[in-house]
Amino acid sequence: MDVADRSWASTQLIKAAQAGDQESITAVLYGAHSHVRRFAEHLCASPQDAEDAAQEALIILYRKIGSLRATGALASWMFRIVRNECLRRARVLFEHHEEAETGLATSAEDEAIRRLEAELVARAIQELPDVQRRVLIMRDVLGHPGRSVAETLGLSNAAMKSQLHRARNRLRLSLDGMTGPADDPRRPGPAAA
Repeated sequence: MDVADRSWASTQLIKAAQAGDQESITAVLYGAHSHVRRFAEHLCASPQDAEDAAQEALIILYRKIGSLRATGALASWMFRIVRNECLRRARVLFEHHEEAETGLATSAEDEAIRRLEAELVARAIQELPDVQRRVLIMRDVLGHPGRSVAETLGLSNAAMKSQLHRARNRLRLSLDGMTGPADDPRRPGPAAA
């Protein structure tokens, strides 16, 4: 977030919104939307899910801004709501897909594949360089705020974000390599010539 973009989250504006000032609440919601939406686009499976997650986060912000304890925690609070909503939507989609494929019960094969996938993810995370692994686990798995992660690891906020970006990219590439057509029995192999 640029310094110029922080006016929507100024302490004075947030305090006024917490006190119930409708103009301040509107300004916070309007200012937060683009940041929340951009974050949701990176996490959610589809643009529609991203928009829905962003809208859900803004609704929760509107309803609960008065209960926010620290004005400086607004951004991390919002992003945590978006992350949880994206995860919830992915879980619902996965469960719906699973029920459509196998009825109500999962097969032993599906369970074995799910365990194998979890092992692949764990192995890929373990192979990350130490700092990237720690940043990824603290941010994406444990859900700690970025500033807290940076402070804990002795990094600047920019360095922490850079390490997180590298970790996510490296993990994505590693998993793509591990689950290619030859490794994933659910994916079709190359077409015969």
